[in-house]
Amino acid sequence: MKIRFYNARILSMNGNMDITPDSELWVFDDRISYIGKIKNDSDIIWDRQIDVKGNLLMPGFKDAHTHSGMTFLRSMADDLPLDRWLNEQIFPREAKLTGEDIKMCTMLAIMEYLSSGITAIFDMYLTPETIDEACIAGGMRCVQVGGMNNFSQSLKEQEEWYKKINAGNPLTSYMFGYHAEYTCSKELLMGLSDLAHKYSAPVFGHNSETASEVRGCIERYKMTPTQLADSLGLFDNGGGGYHCVFLSDEDIAIFRERGLSIVLNPGSNTKLASGIADIRRYLDEGIDLAIGTDGPASNNCLDMFREMFLVTGLSKLKEEDASVVDANDVLIMATKGGAKAMGLSDCDCLKEGKKADIIMIDLMSPNMQPLNNITKNIVYSGSKINVKMTMIDGVIRYEDREYNIGIEPEAVYSYVGDLADRLR
Repeated sequence: MKIRFYNARILSMNGNMDITPDSELWVFDDRISYIGKIKNDSDIIWDRQIDVKGNLLMPGFKDAHTHSGMTFLRSMADDLPLDRWLNEQIFPREAKLTGEDIKMCTMLAIMEYLSSGITAIFDMYLTPETIDEACIAGGMRCVQVGGMNNFSQSLKEQEEWYKKINAGNPLTSYMFGYHAEYTCSKELLMGLSDLAHKYSAPVFGHNSETASEVRGCIERYKMTPTQLADSLGLFDNGGGGYHCVFLSDEDIAIFRERGLSIVLNPGSNTKLASGIADIRRYLDEGIDLAIGTDGPASNNCLDMFREMFLVTGLSKLKEEDASVVDANDVLIMATKGGAKAMGLSDCDCLKEGKKADIIMIDLMSPNMQPLNNITKNIVYSGSKINVKMTMIDGVIRYEDREYNIGIEPEAVYSYVGDLADRLR
């Protein structure tokens, strides 16, 4: 396919935050082939030409931590502390899921990602094979990460998924990971470290999400979760952690020196009253930051606009300083930061030769006017309603509230609704 976008404002995020007006962008198959001023003399035969009408083209958001298959739990297990939420509401229901259930729940999540301008997800859930099937069918770029714990996802299974998924469709890939220190024995984490060293691979896991989690790890091992993981060699080939609300000075030094990524989840941390991460300090320390929504049971919304606002808004409250955590830094976290954490170097900006993972933001809406500062408008006043189009791998998967995911939305709604009724 050859697609031409013209009359566009373009935020390429290729080294700066400048927006170029009166521009066009060409997509040949899955790649960007041209970005620049409008050409009126092209003799290319286009499959489609799209008048952007002065709206904005930019890289898609990267949801760098999520559990897509949990959509059936949305608003079913609310207003509980994390330990009761997990043990009383989440784990018992998840135990009853089939692979097909998780596939259809993931399809529902894909629809929400697309309408939020998300072009790639870093997903951790129970049945990697059927999640892979859903993402390939729906056209969602997906990096899965292992959620191994004492009860599911063995080391042998992780290695099998690593080899199979990474050798399959280029739209999807797999990384090693673990649910959390408190759900994994030390022996299991040591085995994961051996596996990561065998493949020279990074490792990710939930890390220091709550104060009680950190206290428990110190009681067990005289170390924080970060220090324990580092002592076992889990970070020898990179990786990072999700949440990272309660990091010590030594933890922060490990993240900085190892070049690890912190994936922030302010919506989930707010709803579960987990705390506010020290984002200002992480920025000052030069740590790579990304943003994730977490799952739709703990957030409950797979919405990067809301997450971006919370990243900067909660930081300003925490520091009692309205100048900290600039909106442009947050926009970088939500795009380039996520791409780096997920190993998606081909999808981090709009540039000739890069993958065509592109979103169109409607600037001709009341909440985006006047155009005093477009990038800050996106973070401070932007909304899902401003996403006009989401393209992944050169294919338009969402446009003006219409989905191109290989299945009718009503079929997805019906399946997941029946599942929720059955497990209520």
